[in-house]
Amino acid sequence: MKFIYKIFSALILANLVLVSCHNELDQFPIDPDSFTEEDVFSTADEAKGALTKLYASLALTGQQGPAGDADIDGVDEGFSQYSRMLYNLNELTTDHAVVGWGDPGLPNLHGMSWSASNDFTEAMYYRLAQEVSFCNSFIANAEALSNDSEVLSFIAEARFLRAFAYYNLIDMYANVPLTTIVSTELPEQSNRAEIFSFIENELLEIQDLLKESGSNEYGRVDKVAAWALLSRLYLNAEVWTGENRLDDCIVYSTNVINSTYQINTNDANGNGSAYDELFLADNDTNGAQNEFIFALNFDGLQSKTYGGTTFLVHASIGGTMAASNFGVNGGWAGLRTTKALVSKFDNAITATDGDGHPTDWADSRAMFYTDGQNYEIETIANTFEDGYAVTKFKNIDSEGNQGSDAGGDFVDTDLPIIRLAEIYLNYAEATAKGANGGDLNLAVSYINALRERAYGNTSGNISAGSLTPAFVLDERSRELYWEGQRRTDLIRYGQFTTADYLWPFKGNSRDGISVEDFKNLFPLPNNIIVTNPNLTQNKGY
Repeated sequence: MKFIYKIFSALILANLVLVSCHNELDQFPIDPDSFTEEDVFSTADEAKGALTKLYASLALTGQQGPAGDADIDGVDEGFSQYSRMLYNLNELTTDHAVVGWGDPGLPNLHGMSWSASNDFTEAMYYRLAQEVSFCNSFIANAEALSNDSEVLSFIAEARFLRAFAYYNLIDMYANVPLTTIVSTELPEQSNRAEIFSFIENELLEIQDLLKESGSNEYGRVDKVAAWALLSRLYLNAEVWTGENRLDDCIVYSTNVINSTYQINTNDANGNGSAYDELFLADNDTNGAQNEFIFALNFDGLQSKTYGGTTFLVHASIGGTMAASNFGVNGGWAGLRTTKALVSKFDNAITATDGDGHPTDWADSRAMFYTDGQNYEIETIANTFEDGYAVTKFKNIDSEGNQGSDAGGDFVDTDLPIIRLAEIYLNYAEATAKGANGGDLNLAVSYINALRERAYGNTSGNISAGSLTPAFVLDERSRELYWEGQRRTDLIRYGQFTTADYLWPFKGNSRDGISVEDFKNLFPLPNNIIVTNPNLTQNKGY
């Protein structure tokens, strides 16, 4: 049964007494939002009710759905949802996506010309700061029930979610305040190495406090999530701390791979590929859920938002696309991709148009709509037809039925944040880069498992000689595009800001140009720099 985020008024008022967050976020980078009653939890059931808010803060945007009582002021509520901002900051800034909308600050993301006052880099910081605040408050209150073993597992989940928030903060902003208690004091700034150590130690400490692999409710994390986040952390350690931790990446990737989670090979809709099942409206039941280690749950009736997969589905539809084929009532004509992503599938082309541009592929992960769409992008703004459209996310189930919202406004499709396929790729990358403990033949078998699912046969399989770091980077692009990891991957390979890899309109140039290296980080919001003298802005801003 899907773990639905119930943040409607009755539950919130019963379990959480929250203070307004926006003014405090203006004053404190890590907002001391708190539960204001000392004994807010009297039972484990009440604590579980409050735990839903910690998950909901990443999936939804306020105290009612889909809008009207926002957690974060000062930005359109739909824009403020975590995974929508993750897409904007980690996909739209790369070769994977462009958007035609002209909302202030949005065109600057793909053009890599953002400033310290960008609405979207600010809103993501506030969302993550709020998640840390909620987690700190929950932990402080739940500890009063720590003699209950179930509550101890709740606390471990809250610590995971706090570590996950800091994983995002260290990736995007680097040197941020580290706070683990509710306080109104202006926090000091911690450096990246300190934040890294905190995340690592938290995950190591909670791994045995979290529930066993696969034993928690769908939508809640277990110990495998801690191992998976450690795998990610160690993969990026050299960028963030200067220390190569690929050996540790192998260890924790292996732990994950040997757990109960499985790559989805269930072709429930009988179209010859199990890959698309991962992104359909019934991906909580069609077999895809067995691959999801950490996912954000969405439901078109019970958890409405203009972010999440509602955003990914609607915003990807335009031109001659039929919205009914995607289980929604219309398209927002915004998101497309660049030829740089499309070209990652060049070895799988099975058909082209009159100009020689690809229109069909043997690799089922090449989920592009080409009819009436231009391969080349001449202009981004208000021209949906420039650039291929992406059909990866749909609000239909494996049998072709529309999601639960009969009106077609809101989407049921859950969004995987960490899935097993990523860990296969982490293992392969660490092995290809020479990590001790990595088995080359095993790494190739993991890559081929993903490619066999994508091709429906062994025709796309590779040999050990093909498993290079560059190949793995391209394979990550093919497997994980639009899932919020591309910017981080490109930075790890030294390709995000440099001229080593260019894509259309990188640096606001049609053919792409390099940009300043300081763009590897986003700025801290200007207003928190002004209000907290303990903070120093990231270089270049």
